[in-house]
Amino acid sequence: MFFQLIGLSLKVNTLRELEYRVNFFLQIIQSALSLVIGIGGIAIIFEHTDTLNGWSANQLLIVIGVYTLIGGVIGFIIRPSFQKLMEDVRMGTLDFTLLKPHDAQFMASIKQFAIWHILDVLLGLGIVTFGMIQSATIVTMGQLLIFLLMLVAGMTIIYSFWLILASTVFWLVKVDNILFIFESMYEAGRYPVTIYPGWLQFMLTFLVPIAFAITIPAQAIIGQLPIESALLAIGIALVAFILARLVWLTGLRHYSGASA
Repeated sequence: MFFQLIGLSLKVNTLRELEYRVNFFLQIIQSALSLVIGIGGIAIIFEHTDTLNGWSANQLLIVIGVYTLIGGVIGFIIRPSFQKLMEDVRMGTLDFTLLKPHDAQFMASIKQFAIWHILDVLLGLGIVTFGMIQSATIVTMGQLLIFLLMLVAGMTIIYSFWLILASTVFWLVKVDNILFIFESMYEAGRYPVTIYPGWLQFMLTFLVPIAFAITIPAQAIIGQLPIESALLAIGIALVAFILARLVWLTGLRHYSGASA
């Protein structure tokens, strides 16, 4: 049933997005510029050094690939769905979601898709693959499975973080600026968080969970992820999801709807 609902929502959003096909070309340009900036930064850095705090140029390319992949998921479903959620709460039109015979959080999370961002997802996967080929690293099945598991954990943490931020709209009138701050902080994930000072590493790990979404999956695919970090990522993903669920349910109790 859940997959049918996702498929139906994706179909409806795809038909709507196809009315504005120029967005496809704009997304190509945006993705290309982001990639050029990332690779250009690596090229400048490695003109003066062979490694960056233990990371080689090809390994940083993998980090950029994961960064692009996760950013594509955020742009594809997380950002548009939660921006729509905040709009519905402000306008009182969340009633239409709450009246459906399905979990309201799930319905709100799949309500909006920006299909052109799927290009970023594919591009990110391509960059990760290219980086692995360039680094001549043999990926074992275990590494691949851990990489996929860390991607799921990272995306769960990011999803939960966005849901908590979006749910503040039940108490605050305007919270869009909070999301813009997160997106600005997300830019720091273009590089491994381990290259930053300790205080910034702490912020990008526990306050804005970029490390779990980008750096840890990259470490997993290159075989440099300690088992303790993998277990920590899974644990934090579970805690973050439960916390986000509680915040969402609490927020719903403060929602008055259009008829109030």
